[in-house]
Amino acid sequence: MVTEAWMKRVALGLAAVGLMLGGAVAASHSPVEGTLPAFASTGVEFSGGKYKFNRPGVNHGAFEWRGQLKDTSSVDGHNVYAEVKVQGHDWVRYYGKQGRAVRLHESNWDGAQRYTAKAGFRVCRDRGALRPNNCAPTRIYTHDWDRG
Repeated sequence: MVTEAWMKRVALGLAAVGLMLGGAVAASHSPVEGTLPAFASTGVEFSGGKYKFNRPGVNHGAFEWRGQLKDTSSVDGHNVYAEVKVQGHDWVRYYGKQGRAVRLHESNWDGAQRYTAKAGFRVCRDRGALRPNNCAPTRIYTHDWDRG
């Protein structure tokens, strides 16, 4: 004979199993967060950086980053920029202000993909068209979403 108390226990048990499985799936696709180390080159500096790879479906699955970009040589007349490259695309520039520090918070993604798994980051001093820019070494960040 099936009692009402027994049916409540079964329903609660099934709900608990569903919550546990849902939590496991969410944990395997939670955002991957990290710290961007300080970047520096002649005339440019980036500090206080953080990044995350957003999980599929969140903020376009973007590589999201933030930090402070600073022109450390205000008398040279050159601007500075941060550059980000996500897989399969060209570099995207985010300019600072000459002689100042600015806070940046940006997201980069590929609209044809559900998530971003690889991104490059660097900072540079823009020396104009005739002279090459000087940049800090590029750092590459990756995440294997299949492994969690």
